[in-house]
Amino acid sequence: VGVDLDGVKHVLGIWVQAGEGAKFWAGVCAELRNRGVKDVLIVCCDGLPGLPEAIEATWPQSTVQTCTVHLIRAAMRFVSYQDRKKVAAALKPVYTAPTAEAAETALLEFADSDLGRKYPAAVRTWENAWQRFIPFLEFPPEVRKIIYTTNAIESLNYQLRKIIKNRGHFPSDNAVIKLLWLAIRDIEDKRARQRAKQRGRPAHQRNAPARLVEGATVHGWKQALGALALHFPDRLDPYLN
Repeated sequence: VGVDLDGVKHVLGIWVQAGEGAKFWAGVCAELRNRGVKDVLIVCCDGLPGLPEAIEATWPQSTVQTCTVHLIRAAMRFVSYQDRKKVAAALKPVYTAPTAEAAETALLEFADSDLGRKYPAAVRTWENAWQRFIPFLEFPPEVRKIIYTTNAIESLNYQLRKIIKNRGHFPSDNAVIKLLWLAIRDIEDKRARQRAKQRGRPAHQRNAPARLVEGATVHGWKQALGALALHFPDRLDPYLN
């Protein structure tokens, strides 16, 4: 899923592969570049093997950011259920820190706390992902809200899994891709019809679902675009002026 300069989300493609690795992701990135994706400012991903390296090889100026939500979930795997709320609260100063230095201080304080000493594997999870996490901290809140999570893809994948989970065997990879693409179109069409029925009603009477992904607009995009233009002037100015 990608976001263009107008803040509109797009499903960039559907790929079927038995296993994920550097070669597969290099092929995906090469295909996107050949289809016209000339530059990518920031990519948020969940640490899939080979994906960050493939992105940086294809678009050397891109910033690769680990999904903060996935990082929190990964750390929570080592935390007992009764302590999860406490650990989540203790980790919040790390990913809401104003700078990378402040985030590192917050992580060290957590590591030295009773909870940190009780769950050293949770601390190590953050330490191992640190270099992929801290790029996020270079940006103001307007941009952080957009790049901190891969939830847009997760929401799409959740809907698609519901479509294929009871289908059994597919005759070919193309059959899977066609089914998934038609499923996306069907979901978006149904949501559009629901919104059309409620058009003209007062806001408090409208409860139709928004677009799932394709064509949806990122909330707060104008402020985020302004911040990105200041951060990447040489790369954005030719397209904004």
